[in-house]
Amino acid sequence: MTEHVTDITGGVVNVSRRTVLAGLGASVFVLAVSLPTRLPAEEKKFGADGMPNGWRDDPAVFVSLAEDGTVTVTCHRSEMGQGVRTSIAMVVADELDADWARVRVAQAWADEERFGNQDTDGSRSLRHWFMPMRRAGAAARTMLAQAAAAQWGVAASEVRAENHSFTHVASGRTLGYGALAKAAAMLPVPDRDTVRLKEASAFRYIGKDTIGLIDNHDFTTGKAIYGIDARAEGMLYAVVARPPVYGGKVASYDAADALKVPGVVKVIAIEPPTIPSEFEPLGGVAVIARNTWAAIRGREALKVTWEDGPNAVYSSDTYRARLSEAASKPGKVVRNEGDVDRAMAGATKRISAEYYIPHLAQSPLEPPAALVRIVNGAAEAWACTQAPQVTRARLAKRLGLPVEKVKVNVTLLGGGFGRKSKPDFVVEAGLCSQAMDGAPVRVTWTREDDLHHGYYHTVSVERLEAGLDASGKPVAWLHRSAAPTIGSIFAPDPKHELPFELGMGFVNTPFAIPNIRAENPEATAHVRIGWYRAVSNIPHAFAIQSFVAELAHAAGRDPKDYLLELIGPARIIDPTTIGDVWNHGEDPALYPIDTGRLRRVVETAAEGIGWNRTLPKGSGLGIAGHYSFVSYIAVAAEVAVGDGGRLAIPRVDIAIDCGPMVNPDRVRSQMEGAVIMGAGLATSAEISFKNGRAEQNNFDTYELTRMDSAPREIHVHLLPSTDYTRPLGGVGEPGLPPVAPAIANAVFAATGKRIRQLPIRDQLST
Repeated sequence: MTEHVTDITGGVVNVSRRTVLAGLGASVFVLAVSLPTRLPAEEKKFGADGMPNGWRDDPAVFVSLAEDGTVTVTCHRSEMGQGVRTSIAMVVADELDADWARVRVAQAWADEERFGNQDTDGSRSLRHWFMPMRRAGAAARTMLAQAAAAQWGVAASEVRAENHSFTHVASGRTLGYGALAKAAAMLPVPDRDTVRLKEASAFRYIGKDTIGLIDNHDFTTGKAIYGIDARAEGMLYAVVARPPVYGGKVASYDAADALKVPGVVKVIAIEPPTIPSEFEPLGGVAVIARNTWAAIRGREALKVTWEDGPNAVYSSDTYRARLSEAASKPGKVVRNEGDVDRAMAGATKRISAEYYIPHLAQSPLEPPAALVRIVNGAAEAWACTQAPQVTRARLAKRLGLPVEKVKVNVTLLGGGFGRKSKPDFVVEAGLCSQAMDGAPVRVTWTREDDLHHGYYHTVSVERLEAGLDASGKPVAWLHRSAAPTIGSIFAPDPKHELPFELGMGFVNTPFAIPNIRAENPEATAHVRIGWYRAVSNIPHAFAIQSFVAELAHAAGRDPKDYLLELIGPARIIDPTTIGDVWNHGEDPALYPIDTGRLRRVVETAAEGIGWNRTLPKGSGLGIAGHYSFVSYIAVAAEVAVGDGGRLAIPRVDIAIDCGPMVNPDRVRSQMEGAVIMGAGLATSAEISFKNGRAEQNNFDTYELTRMDSAPREIHVHLLPSTDYTRPLGGVGEPGLPPVAPAIANAVFAATGKRIRQLPIRDQLST
């Protein structure tokens, strides 16, 4: 059977409209909205609309309209189940007044100059691109209106757009969008500041639950193309034997038996990276074959002697003890308000606790996979990547090609959660193709590869201490967070967490406590540390929200009421005044911390679950609230602990205030997914190391949430906002952090056993 390259790189770029029309037989109208390119370094950090300045975040939005009326929106962010292709198209289509049935989406390839920042991370796709996409749709509508007015010889103010056509109000004449495509293409793009946007009351799609996923038919019929689906004529398949210890390398290998496996065509060595390795492949030995199974069998037949290197000493149990020791001593002070030592000394009661959160693996259901071919000195890749522009740059550098000679096509992602922001697997495919004289080669990671050689969520020890007054109210708060940093993959042994990690619920804890100190002790990394959904918010939220419940118990108070008292009255906090210099990359003037919003989600989740209801023996309720990615989330969980310590989660209520919502259905699904994922990291997920090697192999030992352990009911409460002049918050990540502490607090309410380490697993059986 003849195979073909699966190429999803449709879409229109910022080129001359006349050139495109000539090439397409005058059948497509192209709108290209491009704002100024690189801004001078001395300009202020944020623009007038709150968008971060600089080229990477300047909008470059593209829309095309064919003469048959089909509208194509180019999506420059990666689709991994969060619905971004649908949501971005909804925004454009609404401002364009397009008929949704005639809207299509094309995926952008990697090109920062054309599309701006393409990294799909930080829960910022709609947060950063809502207004640019609105302006793109409105600009297209304006140009079509001008074309219609010119054809009728009337003023543009006399024509009205409605559902894919224009009407001349006075005469009742109408023209469809397709009939205006060619004429509109000849008009200049209006200036962004003059484009008139819709009033929110006129929205047809934005904020509505009437739109399903634009790719849903392909998803459900098996037509959707993921990285693991990419094919090319004459394609070869590869798997890689990688060093079992980070920083290790091949001492020697014998490929004789591997080459005897039917289908194996070549075995090559991949040079190890310099440590820190950033996004480079780990090195090792690649087996290239005519099918994936032959490649796997060939890898099994390899005889490799590994030189482990210094990280072979890494074992989770001894490293936890080191982190605990570090957290027991003073560390680098990153927030200091009042006089904690004096207030602690004068407190009526002092409470302390230590919490442990293990390494986690993103474990997307589609493991990393990429296809690369090299033809006439140019490389082309098809990959499930969250970071197309980074992938392009790293692939070009490792292959020794100019970046303009590298094209990266973005497939759908079968999950990402941060793992696919790192393009090491794409570079592996490029090196294999290069070794095969440019023949297309697809590298596929197995689940074992994914768990043994990933970029892991950091391990963490969190130590908290509070001094309470006679009424049980905290007068002093000390928090030490000891965790290896993501910065360790970029720089040698940085030891302290970076500002963006510290700003994830640690230095910016918005509690009304007069004396607060946050310290960051040193921690050395021995594995690749990387982004994981919600990143450092996970350990910080687990520790802080668990500790709040412990303080409530010590004070004899209701945990929900005590949490609200710590949050304090509704007030606006400039995050930079409490140590958060990062603030999720956003302008603190537009995105301050609003404790009133945090209070409301806590109250909403509690009301939803019926906080004060009577429960049977062995059942309990727990609650947690957290601010992250400029959104406010609270989770209330009900658990039941049965014979032998078997844990069930009958119900979870999750409340989110992310400001105005583009696609409420996707917000709801993201919260449901966060609860399922959060239940897994709370109860069963852990990556542990012994002698530098990950001990978990597959989903039998790295347990995700299974059907029988998932919450029976998940109730999502969306705090509505119809004020679309307000900035949007994040959605993809902030639902995750409060899930585990809510479950842990519910376990205490049910059993009296305090959970201070994750996962819970068998802690309830003793």
